[in-house]
Amino acid sequence: MIFYKTDQEIELIRQSCLMVGKTHEAIVPFIKPGVKTLRLDEIAEEYIRDQGAVPGFKGYNGFPYTLCISMNEEVVHGMPSEREIQPGDLLSIDCGVLANGFYGDQAYTYCVGEVEPEVKQLLQVTKASLYAGIEHAVIGKRIGDICYAIQDMCERQHRYGVVRELVGHGIGRNLHESPDVPNYGRRGRGIKLQKGLVIAIEPMVNLGRKEIRQLDDGWTIIARDRKPSAHYEHTITVGKEKADILTTFDYLEEAIKSNAELTEID
Repeated sequence: MIFYKTDQEIELIRQSCLMVGKTHEAIVPFIKPGVKTLRLDEIAEEYIRDQGAVPGFKGYNGFPYTLCISMNEEVVHGMPSEREIQPGDLLSIDCGVLANGFYGDQAYTYCVGEVEPEVKQLLQVTKASLYAGIEHAVIGKRIGDICYAIQDMCERQHRYGVVRELVGHGIGRNLHESPDVPNYGRRGRGIKLQKGLVIAIEPMVNLGRKEIRQLDDGWTIIARDRKPSAHYEHTITVGKEKADILTTFDYLEEAIKSNAELTEID
């Protein structure tokens, strides 16, 4: 069942989404070589709770942390640990917040120091594909139009591997709601987009092949060929002429400019 939101509910979701963006901003100064990823998780949880909100991921299906931190060949659901960040690492950081009864959800892939041009291009294309999908999140179109736009940019134009098993999703009072939002598909297929639909669109794209596998921790998903992977996510609501993006990268990208250890991704 799809739960369509009222204008008032969408504004509450927006508040949660903006808090997610501010949480990312809070951890950016600490994303640098020598810092343990568990430290980023501690900072994020402290920030969220200080705002009177609850980490959206912690305890969800038994997940024990506030952030999903996936490094390099890890696609999603990576677990914070004592592992120290190294120059050249990619960090996909996914964060959720529950506030006022509604969830916000956002992911961004950070680039620590210099990486090979082909890796930086993977991040640029994956991020661009997110916005290409969002362009089609308008009333009267179909889910497949969003899915096709992402796949076309990443897979057909750039020959990257678009992950099939993991998808975007509806979001609201629950972190994951219907409908699924794959990153591949056919134009004109799937449900028709209507007013009040709130979804998280999140391309998960591998530099190499699309195949993945799960590690023994029961959570972390990696690219089977162990090549780098990128992940970007916005929570949006469909609009009459264009989507309304409820999350924002503005806070974190402004913070990146002040962290000399991070590379900006256009």
